[in-house]
Amino acid sequence: MNKGLIKELMRGQPLQVLDAARLVMECVEGLGNRAAGMERAELLCLVRRVITAGISTIQAEERTECFEKTAWESVAARANRRPATTRDLRHYVRRMLQVEGVGQMPLRGMTAAQCRDILQKAFGQSVHSYRKGRVILHSIFAYGMRQEWCDFNPVDRIDNPEVVERLIAPLKQEEVEKLTSMAATRRFRDMRFSLSLLLYSGVRPAEVERISPEDVCWEERQVIIRARNSKTGGGRVVPLRLLPGIRQQDCYVPPNWQNRWQALRRAAGFTRWVPDVCRHTFATYHAAYFRNLPELQLEMGHRDVSLLRSRYMAPALRKAAREFWSAVQGL
Repeated sequence: MNKGLIKELMRGQPLQVLDAARLVMECVEGLGNRAAGMERAELLCLVRRVITAGISTIQAEERTECFEKTAWESVAARANRRPATTRDLRHYVRRMLQVEGVGQMPLRGMTAAQCRDILQKAFGQSVHSYRKGRVILHSIFAYGMRQEWCDFNPVDRIDNPEVVERLIAPLKQEEVEKLTSMAATRRFRDMRFSLSLLLYSGVRPAEVERISPEDVCWEERQVIIRARNSKTGGGRVVPLRLLPGIRQQDCYVPPNWQNRWQALRRAAGFTRWVPDVCRHTFATYHAAYFRNLPELQLEMGHRDVSLLRSRYMAPALRKAAREFWSAVQGL
């Protein structure tokens, strides 16, 4: 190929013939022994493969999507989750997108410092929200990596803030009696079964709401908390400990349960309510009365007893525990 033809081929390109020759030489030198002793045609094929592979790599490196699109697609990919979980995901994504400029950031170029800033601005007021936001942000980047829109997960480089567990005091006996007495009235009789599960089986409110009649084993005095209905995604079986007068046909959860539960508390005189205080009450008095932490761990659905000790077990005298459990029929 003469110089005139080479110049004609290079016309309109920002590179000169000398530049092109230098790049080819660097390529051949970089191949080292791989290119040594090759014939001209074979060497040209190898150089062409190197160029093609390089183009593909650069295109892959530059391929990405904006954060907003990736975030919503990652939520859509988990559409089979429980409605409450999906609502949580959407809520946290919306809060992230409220941070100025975040939505249009290219995913591939986002750094750990930027992600830390997003978490701080969106969830900095609450350690628990920050930790949950970090989990969801990590899942967004994990989804982006599966789509090859980014090469690494910058959230891996962000430490979780330490949570200082605050011990929640159990309900006093007079407070327990206010709830049980109100549930015994005609107005709230449909809530006696639910209250029994909350106070004497340690079932979470959201789990109570999802219990169906087939989950109640009356003959064996047990209730099944199915994996799809539990907070942690693991199923468990808890003893059916009931308030006096509850029959098999009374073991149901009424419709519009959340509103009924709120109305019962207000009617019993509670103007302020600590979330999960019934579960903490159950754990405290179970430990003080039965003195069996492995059994309590199983009933609570925890992996080990460390969380029981650090968060759920307030000091309680055996006398107070005995008074608490005396309300349960056939214990």
